[in-house]
Amino acid sequence: MDILSSRIILRPRDYATTLAFYRDSLGLAVFREYPGGTVFFAGQSLIEVAGHGASETGPQGFAGAIWLQVRDLGAVAVELTLRGVAIERAPVTEPWGLIEMWLKDPDGVPIVLVEIPEEHPLRRDNR
Repeated sequence: MDILSSRIILRPRDYATTLAFYRDSLGLAVFREYPGGTVFFAGQSLIEVAGHGASETGPQGFAGAIWLQVRDLGAVAVELTLRGVAIERAPVTEPWGLIEMWLKDPDGVPIVLVEIPEEHPLRRDNR
């Protein structure tokens, strides 16, 4: 599997408090903002604080996900299936335009594998 980038996604109970902690208390620089969330630079990685918080019925403990960008999600789905990895949800194009597939690590930590389509705004040259 060829990983192109990654980020940790946090889905806090109190978005404003968590946003203030990462932005103001830790002083992390903002990578980008979108309706419902903020993504911060964190060295070689990114930390995303999502405005849609952890659900009451969701897993307890780590209420986030590991986000891994790949080149070809269809090929990765086949590769992981052949390796015996259980896929929680097959690749789907989300309303925000990314193609996502979900799985979990052995401890139940959600992993979101993502392909960014050619026409998606994340592919724009921001220079």
